[in-house]
Amino acid sequence: MSAISACPACTAAPAAEALADAQAPKEVNLALSLPSIHCAACISSVERVLNAHPGVHGARVNLTLKRAQIQADPEVTAEQLKLKLEAIGFEAHELDTGSLKATETDKAGRDLLMRLAVAGFASMNVMLLSVAVWSGAEAATRDLFHWLSAAITLPAIAFSAQPFFLNAYTALRAGRLNMDVPIALAITLALATSLWETSLSGEHAYFDAALTLTFFLLAGRFLDHRARAVARSAAEELAALEVPRALRIVNGETSQVSVADLAIDDLVLVRPGGRMPVDGVIVEGHSELDRALLTGETNPVLAEPGQVVSAGEVNLTGPLTIRVTAVGEDTSLFRMAQLVAIAESGRSNYTSLADKAAKLYAPGVHILSALSFVGWFLYSGDMRVALNIAAAVLIITCPCALGLAVPAVTTAASGRLFRKGLLIKDGTAMERLAKVDTVVFDKTGTLTQGNPKLTNLDAHDPTALGIALALAQGSSHPLAQGIVTALADKSVCAAKLDDIREVPGFGSEATWNGSQVRLGRASWLGAEQGDQTATWLQIGETAPAEFLFEDAVREGAEELIGDLKAKGIEMHLISGDAPVPVRALAETLGLSNWQANALPEDKADFIGALKSKGAHVLMVGDGLNDTAALSVADVSISPASALDAARVASDIVLLGNTLAPIGGAITVAQKATSRIKENFQIATLYNIIAVPFAIAGLATPLIAALAMSSSSITVSLNALRLGRNK
Repeated sequence: MSAISACPACTAAPAAEALADAQAPKEVNLALSLPSIHCAACISSVERVLNAHPGVHGARVNLTLKRAQIQADPEVTAEQLKLKLEAIGFEAHELDTGSLKATETDKAGRDLLMRLAVAGFASMNVMLLSVAVWSGAEAATRDLFHWLSAAITLPAIAFSAQPFFLNAYTALRAGRLNMDVPIALAITLALATSLWETSLSGEHAYFDAALTLTFFLLAGRFLDHRARAVARSAAEELAALEVPRALRIVNGETSQVSVADLAIDDLVLVRPGGRMPVDGVIVEGHSELDRALLTGETNPVLAEPGQVVSAGEVNLTGPLTIRVTAVGEDTSLFRMAQLVAIAESGRSNYTSLADKAAKLYAPGVHILSALSFVGWFLYSGDMRVALNIAAAVLIITCPCALGLAVPAVTTAASGRLFRKGLLIKDGTAMERLAKVDTVVFDKTGTLTQGNPKLTNLDAHDPTALGIALALAQGSSHPLAQGIVTALADKSVCAAKLDDIREVPGFGSEATWNGSQVRLGRASWLGAEQGDQTATWLQIGETAPAEFLFEDAVREGAEELIGDLKAKGIEMHLISGDAPVPVRALAETLGLSNWQANALPEDKADFIGALKSKGAHVLMVGDGLNDTAALSVADVSISPASALDAARVASDIVLLGNTLAPIGGAITVAQKATSRIKENFQIATLYNIIAVPFAIAGLATPLIAALAMSSSSITVSLNALRLGRNK
């Protein structure tokens, strides 16, 4: 029995608490970008660590997208999970789950597959019934089988053929014709003729022809969809890359807020390793910034009060307090996303070979079928005969072969390139790649590995190396990590140092045998910085010694350049890096056309200028600063090691570490385009031979469906020849 209280508030309070508990989120969804994972072992390690974290209910890693999806308690933050992953050697970046919802499911693909399965299953059952009719079933038995076929076919067509009817209706309402108009008309006429024949106890019904037609067309549509399914919107991925939360400072107190809640002149704390959530100006702190993803610069930039920073830059060594100057749509990162979106919309205007064929094919089919109907009706005066012949003409000319011509070849070519280490994401990329006569390369992370490599190790004695190693081990600076990597397989022991500390923006210092030792910037140690990337070591009062670095050339780069030269393809190198390293790389690879200090807009404008002169441009890049250029180019390629946004903006992803397969990809694309044209020729020849028989009344709708099926199979077999070629 419930207790009675004289105090309404006492009675209401528990109910209010229960209501609040019910409305509080029981689980949150987090998304992390994992650019460094590359195999099943990586997936297993990441999932094991994430699932072991307190409060995590489940974690799944997608290797293709290089992304982890986590379901966890509201108390679990992405920052906690990032630290766990970084502890086992995996780089991680938080993604905004709200910006990724559009790409989480492939509803269209599942829908097409379901329709294809229904059409195939129904077609097999109706074929079994048709065999009995073809074997000589008569009168009542034949009529029964025809009505059973109708009972299977009508609901199957109503479900499976919906995409064709809806697209045809949309096109007709807009006052134009497309491939789906003759398809919808052929299916409708086949069903109408079959129902008429069945109602009159006729000998022939063509329900199997309508289903076979639908099945082959859906097969082509599904292959085409699969070729495009991996592609996602680069603009959405860029938006997801934006940091969804920030640490705002109010009256000396720090609190985590949504970036959307920040306003101009707010103070934001960015910790070491964090990404800038907004554009702003540094008001307190010293550090170094990694701008490689935004500008292509290989060297970290000194960050100090008064310096302007942009959303997306990474803070490396020390905490920084930023005064907000731009948020949301006003940030430089958002403007870059707009550049990509504009470029993508321009590329979407590309007209494929199949679309060009459809503009001529669709009206021709309608005219031919209409003339056949009118001609036979005037000649015979028999509506039934005229309708049968018109249906036969529509079915025999139905663009199944044309519908399969492109996706069948694209699928075969994509499979061949996948075995060579290239993933084709866009359905028309193959056609566009075949036309390439100009290639534009980014530098850092594309033609080079993007990691500093120590080049003058032998210039230092073991004592200096031991001190440098000890100082470098406590730093997250890329050059310091380069020293650690270079000495990892050498017989060098780290010196015993006291009071090691990192000076944000300058380097590391400590005490060794009573003397101060420093590793860091030339200006900090009183040295003069040369043209080559370097860090400096000073022991006591001795003169600073330089450790020189270079960005190693990526495997296969020289082979690719030689292959492209042999093909007569023009090449350009354009980078946001400084002139000295860009010129050095160009000379190493034999590239005469190069440009340094290029901003993202400069790269996109450069490619736009090349296209305006009639060039067909392939862009190869990997950074955030390359996304607009990747989208502007006629076709684009990114390494699998590239940032998510760059991989998504590109049409093709290079899965391995070597660049060598790119030259072969152009050759395969050219062969694929030739095979597509061959398929169009096969389909045209088939129509030239078969259509006269249909017009002459020598082909029933059933024979027309069989002929149509044979042409579709021929086109598919011709496409498979590409996959077998070496």
